[in-house]
Amino acid sequence: MSQSYHDLLILFGSETGCAEDVAERIGRQARRRRFRTRVIAMDDYDKNQLIDEKLVIFVCSTTGQGDEPYNMKKFWRFLLRKNLPRDILSSLNCAVFGLGDSSYAKFNYPAKKLYKRLQQLGAYMIHTRGDGDDQHYLGLDGALDPWLKIVWEEIMEKYPLPSGVDMIPEDVLLSPSLRIELLSDITNGTTKEHAEPENLEGEFDMIVKSNERITDTTHFQDVRHLVLEAKSEAPKYEPGDIAVFTPQNIPAEVDLFLEYMGWSDLADKLIRVQKVSEDRTLPHHWPTIMTFRELFVKYLDIFGVPRRSFFEMLAHFTKDELQTERLQEFSSAEGQDDMFKYCQRPRRTLAEVLFDFKSASIPLEYILDVFPLIRPRSFSIASSSKVHPNEIDLCIAIVKYKTNLKKIRRGVCTKWVSILSPGDVIERVRISKGTMKLPPSPDIPLIAIGPGTGVAPMRAFLEQRMLDGAKENVLVFGCRYHDKDYHYKAQWLEYESLGCLKILAAFSRDQDQKLYVQDRIRQGGAMLWDLIENRQAKIVLSGSAGKMPEQVAYALKQIFMEHGGLDAEQAEGYFSTMSKTGQYQEECWS
Repeated sequence: MSQSYHDLLILFGSETGCAEDVAERIGRQARRRRFRTRVIAMDDYDKNQLIDEKLVIFVCSTTGQGDEPYNMKKFWRFLLRKNLPRDILSSLNCAVFGLGDSSYAKFNYPAKKLYKRLQQLGAYMIHTRGDGDDQHYLGLDGALDPWLKIVWEEIMEKYPLPSGVDMIPEDVLLSPSLRIELLSDITNGTTKEHAEPENLEGEFDMIVKSNERITDTTHFQDVRHLVLEAKSEAPKYEPGDIAVFTPQNIPAEVDLFLEYMGWSDLADKLIRVQKVSEDRTLPHHWPTIMTFRELFVKYLDIFGVPRRSFFEMLAHFTKDELQTERLQEFSSAEGQDDMFKYCQRPRRTLAEVLFDFKSASIPLEYILDVFPLIRPRSFSIASSSKVHPNEIDLCIAIVKYKTNLKKIRRGVCTKWVSILSPGDVIERVRISKGTMKLPPSPDIPLIAIGPGTGVAPMRAFLEQRMLDGAKENVLVFGCRYHDKDYHYKAQWLEYESLGCLKILAAFSRDQDQKLYVQDRIRQGGAMLWDLIENRQAKIVLSGSAGKMPEQVAYALKQIFMEHGGLDAEQAEGYFSTMSKTGQYQEECWS
């Protein structure tokens, strides 16, 4: 281990793993500059030690509509305490990098708020806040690379290396951060160390009660209604909340991967995972001992699309000089265009990359540095807990598509979801608070806009509204065909027959001229304006982020002008006020 001269703490808040990946990349760069480095999730860090830190880099993503990620919430609440002295962090040098998407109104809000709060508490900012943007043609790296270049220049000026000591060059392999120790064949079943760790507070094991396809078998898309039943304690959730869980790889596919890598003989060996350096922690849900196969089935992402850090690490293990150069190019700032064309556009998986770069031979001790973790996925809950006690219903589209490689692609999570059977267990489900809420009273009308699987939270809202006796509800739903993908049609028609629901449905392919939810909004303009203006109706929107949210917002502004007599500027202001007051809320995903 090379000598270190200064301490650097990297704290991250991450919902899907992007911010954690960035934090680990900064950690590797710090180790090359010979810093004693720790990379820790904000909520796993002992916040009382922050006052003693000298140098910290904060990395945080954005979730929902400008909310902080789940593993940053406790840390953020601590920083907001009113009794903290204004100069409590005056000895802290720090920098903040945010990850977000500028197509959202509250772009990088957590990072912006964190940056401001750290300044209020006396911290010195090494450099202005960095704002990573998914909309940049190079993705997050478009902002991260130039930001890091300046940050490192500032840090190395404040914390220089001793005379005669240089950085560790990029082509020198750093020591592994986690070590795999081979034990033996399985003989006596499980051991205490092999047993799954207990769930943390707020984590629940759920049993699959049913997994039903709700689209017609002739329809191109397979959409599932998945019902999960609590194994013991039932999770508490409200309409609009989100279920988060981590999928697994398919064992048969893992076995083929292990065979290709020459690791089949290790599949049933017991391994122990141990921490080697301070800059990596063992995930809380990992058993200390597991089989080699379990590592790849349950924990490592080998069938996802790799990030830049994968190419950076893989370049150390190729024996072909041309392949090494190609991987180094993919992991450089200048090579991001080529990496995008090779990997992102065709959605090439890690396993396929390894097939292309056949000279790569990954040593066992570096497996956990090369392969990323399988990240949790989030799904809007499609049920009311009061209507379905002890259950969580989900509406999930199975991701399956062709790329320019002419290969069928299937999403890691939805591929797993598609084969779940009654009795299977989904481990460590947790509930994340949604950004959309019910109207404060059943007497206030609800306008629920949910095309496709965006109807999931609308089902939760409407089930709860029926239970509460709410009479004025409008559902604006969109799909391709009335007879193929009209999700939950029977339920909506039942509510309509009771006089509690007005349905505005758009079936885009059932006629020559395409019809979308925004068209149905304009057609129902007079009724909707009356509910919004005279009854203070609440509007909730969910669905794919794309163009749909903008088109819905534009349609609403059009009815404000046509039926409310507002001019364009007034309609814009009216919509803005609705958004600020929470009368209009949306939760869309990319």
